[in-house]
Amino acid sequence: MADKQQSLGSLVSGITEDLSALVRGEIELAKTEVRETVQVASKGGGMLAGAALFGFLALVFLLLTLAWGLVQLGLPTWAGFGIVALLLLVITAILGLLGKKRLDEVQAQGGLVRTQASIEEAKTALARKAPAVPAPAAPTGTVPSGTTSTGAIRPASSPPAA
Repeated sequence: MADKQQSLGSLVSGITEDLSALVRGEIELAKTEVRETVQVASKGGGMLAGAALFGFLALVFLLLTLAWGLVQLGLPTWAGFGIVALLLLVITAILGLLGKKRLDEVQAQGGLVRTQASIEEAKTALARKAPAVPAPAAPTGTVPSGTTSTGAIRPASSPPAA
């Protein structure tokens, strides 16, 4: 019978180990989700940086186009610089929209979705009531010396009751 029932100490030890393993698992899951979220966000940020670079280059070409156009007032040079600048603006718009879409996806997911769900599951599991353990019974029988039958301490000068 002793083999089938565990002692209170071993039960508490097992619960402590399980809780520790659960917390370590939750931390590892959070780390993994943060890593994945940062990777997606960094790609979106990289695309926005690319859009900024191409936007800057487009501005440079637009300004050069305007300058050459004013100086030369000739169609071939001005048209060439204008076409290149318009091409850069199209690339800028495409990269900017793709980068914004990626960042919006990360934000829409709410970050650590799996970790939040797992924590809620753990809360639910821990909230279940444990089976009631009966309180130890008080000893019956004789009254210890120095106390009355109600459990009150008798003064040292009074004689014991018969």
